[in-house]
Amino acid sequence: VQLQASGVGLVQAGGSLRISCKAPRTITSVFNSNDWGWYRQAPGKQRELVASITNNGILSSADSVKGRFTISKDSARKTVYLQMNSLKPEDTGVYFCNALRGGTPSYDWGRGTLVTVSS
Repeated sequence: VQLQASGVGLVQAGGSLRISCKAPRTITSVFNSNDWGWYRQAPGKQRELVASITNNGILSSADSVKGRFTISKDSARKTVYLQMNSLKPEDTGVYFCNALRGGTPSYDWGRGTLVTVSS
């Protein structure tokens, strides 16, 4: 199973962007029982978890994005979102979503979406 992230990804510093990730049909039955996370892979760096939401709605985010990024989910649409505000050039990277089990990714990595923040 691969999850594909989507969203237009070129924005100036200080701007906002929302990206989304719709669960494929094969896993929609378990969408609500999963925890979900957004990961970022910056150029030349390892993939890191930037925000997560548990199956009962508890939010968590990395210190680097705290107060700026918000993860949410729409159970009816089986879609996970990442609202990114006050974007900085260091937020540039490819963003991926995945379900989490025990804090680790559950599925194969799909196509991420490139977010580029210009200064």
